[in-house]
Amino acid sequence: MAEEINFKKGNNLVPVIIQEHKSRVVLMLGYMNQEALQKTIKTGWVHFWSRSRRKLWLKGEESGNKLKVIEMTTDCDNDALLVSAKLKGKTVCHTGNYTCFFKNIIKRSI
Repeated sequence: MAEEINFKKGNNLVPVIIQEHKSRVVLMLGYMNQEALQKTIKTGWVHFWSRSRRKLWLKGEESGNKLKVIEMTTDCDNDALLVSAKLKGKTVCHTGNYTCFFKNIIKRSI
């Protein structure tokens, strides 16, 4: 299945949404190249390609806040991934927040 991922569309990268397995809270968005995907599959720990540092990295290699893969799915076009993961640590965001998605742009009452 990993060989079906369309890396060409995104300049050799695919966006990866990380979701907490039990709560389904969206934790972060990262990018994987083929090497990051293979390392993630092989080790069971989420690896990304850093666009700014231009290198492969294991999520949590410095902070200790790692992401253990529970499930990985692709979208209908095979050009984006959704990873259901268990956080081994306290936070995901480098700011110290639990999730990287904490800045409201719009919030309406329903």
